[in-house]
Amino acid sequence: MLHEALSDEKFCNMMREHIEDMLEYLMDKNINFSILTNIAEVNFQPPLPNDIRDTFKPITMFVLAGYTYESAVLDGDILSFEAGFGAENYGSLVSVPLLGILQIIVEETPIFINLSIPINTKPQKDKKKGVKKSMEALLSNPENKKLLKK
Repeated sequence: MLHEALSDEKFCNMMREHIEDMLEYLMDKNINFSILTNIAEVNFQPPLPNDIRDTFKPITMFVLAGYTYESAVLDGDILSFEAGFGAENYGSLVSVPLLGILQIIVEETPIFINLSIPINTKPQKDKKKGVKKSMEALLSNPENKKLLKK
């Protein structure tokens, strides 16, 4: 039952709108933030070299501060920003669909948790595994355990 509610189109749309509202608020107030993302949903342009890409975990955090924050743009359903990676500071434009953002964090405190399970992002057979991994990632932070009931 929970899975059906979290993957409901209306629920996913509400989450997407809330993510957009939160990001707009933070950007309007010039508040630096981090996003915890499902790396499978993230696009890099130009693509990152494999030796850098392979260092990412399935759930990856991006810190938007300094130049990365200043370059951030919210365009429709996509948050984009420029960032440097690896020892060479390899530059890439990072694009994240809003529903690929699992958490929004300010000063190490999650201020938003996205529990939606968009139907169009993963094949049916991978959904339960993805939900389990996402929940494990959320619960690995002791602060999140306080926010969620098991």
